[in-house]
Amino acid sequence: MPQMTARLERRTKETSIRVGLKIPGEGQIQVDTGMGYADHMMTLMAFWAGMDLELTCQGDLEVDAHHSLEDIGLCLGQALQEAVGDKAGLARIGWARVPMDEALVEAVVDLSGRPYLVYSDQVVPAVLFGQEKDVWREFFKSLAFRAGMNIHINFAYGRNGHHLLEAAFKGVGLCLRQALRHEHATVFSTKGSLD
Repeated sequence: MPQMTARLERRTKETSIRVGLKIPGEGQIQVDTGMGYADHMMTLMAFWAGMDLELTCQGDLEVDAHHSLEDIGLCLGQALQEAVGDKAGLARIGWARVPMDEALVEAVVDLSGRPYLVYSDQVVPAVLFGQEKDVWREFFKSLAFRAGMNIHINFAYGRNGHHLLEAAFKGVGLCLRQALRHEHATVFSTKGSLD
């Protein structure tokens, strides 16, 4: 399988982020966002996706986690887009159903070049890790739109917010592992290209 890599830096008045990505990976994951729960979730996603990830973020956490998680999503999405290039040979689509104790989450991704997020989180508690639950939707939205992919996440059922979110990150990771496999000789589309 060909190696796909990307490195980038992004600085704004709200965040300073560095990302390094290698697909497939060798189990090398180093994440430091200043938020232990975000480190845990990004590590899970990279591990289950089978990619190496270096990620550091210094953000305005004195405000809240919103800017950091949104910008991390943008940077990871951009790195993913750069790493996969024209997507020639990729399986393109991946799906997963992940249980964690009482929780079940379904995830699907399509590296279609057409960004979209469907995020059904009615069962997720309003506050997770001391932050409003919407910051996680913003992360996935930023990831989807900058990477140019569809992401659908359905939090089917569950009570524990940590379990629900962890299953979502594992699920998206598994989806990416499938979608990033090289299975075809050309771009997998009847159009012959992906927008």
